Amino acid sequence: MREVVILEKVYGDRSGFEKLNKKLRSLLGELDVEWKLSAVKKNWVKVTLSGEDEEVSANLVREEFGEVPYSLKNVEEGQSYRGRFIDLGKVGYGAYVDIGVFRPAPKDALLPLYYLKKTFGDIPVRGMIRRFGWVDNLPVEVEVTRVEFGAREVELAFTEEQLKRIKSWISDGFDKLFVVGTISEKVEEALIRTGHGRDVKRLEELGLMETLLVLKKGTQAPGIIKAIGPHLPGAVFGAIKFEEKP
Repeated sequence: MREVVILEKVYGDRSGFEKLNKKLRSLLGELDVEWKLSAVKKNWVKVTLSGEDEEVSANLVREEFGEVPYSLKNVEEGQSYRGRFIDLGKVGYGAYVDIGVFRPAPKDALLPLYYLKKTFGDIPVRGMIRRFGWVDNLPVEVEVTRVEFGAREVELAFTEEQLKRIKSWISDGFDKLFVVGTISEKVEEALIRTGHGRDVKRLEELGLMETLLVLKKGTQAPGIIKAIGPHLPGAVFGAIKFEEKP
C-alpha cells in the first residue's frame, strides 16, 4: 500500500472527490491498481493506492498533483511551495498559508506584515484581504524565506510568478470573482442557469475546488455573486471590484 497526500483540498460541497476520481481513472486506468480518496488534516486529500502497480501509480500521482512536505524538517529556505490561505483576517500581523506541514505538529506558515506592506503598500492586512478578494483555501505559490526549527516558525514571500498574477488581477480594470468550495463545472452550470455566462470574459481553474472568474467590462462582481450564490450552496466568494467611472 502507498499513500500520497496531494496538493489539493476537498471541502465545501465535496464535489472535488468525484472530479478527482475521474482524473485518476484517466491517469491510472491502464494500471493494476485500486485507490481510495479521503480527506486528512485540514482537508488535504490523501490517495491510498494498492495493487501490483501501486509504486508506479504513486509516482504518477505525485507527478500529476504534487505532494505536501508532511514534516517541518522537509521545508527548505529558498524553496517554492503551493499552499492555501487559512484563517484569513484572524490576526493583524500577516496572512497565514497552509503548505501541508503535519509533523511534529500541524503548522501554518506566515506572510509577515512587513513583507505584505513592503509589497503592496501601507494597508492593514484586513484591508488587503478585502481589496484583493482573498478567501480561505485560495491556492497561492509561496517561497520560504526563513525557517526556525526550534520555534517551529516558517516565514514566506509570494513567488515572482504569483506576485505578477496578483498585481495583474488588481490593476487590469476587470471585476473578478474567486469561487472556492465547489468544482468549476458547477460554477459554469450556475452561470448558464442564471443567464450570466455572457458576462464572463474568462474562467480559470486555480485548483480542484477553486475557480477564478474574470468578468466583462461593465459587469460588477456583487451582482454576479447575488445571482449565482443561491445555486452554489457550498461555495465562498471573494471579489476584486473596480469603481465604475461616471
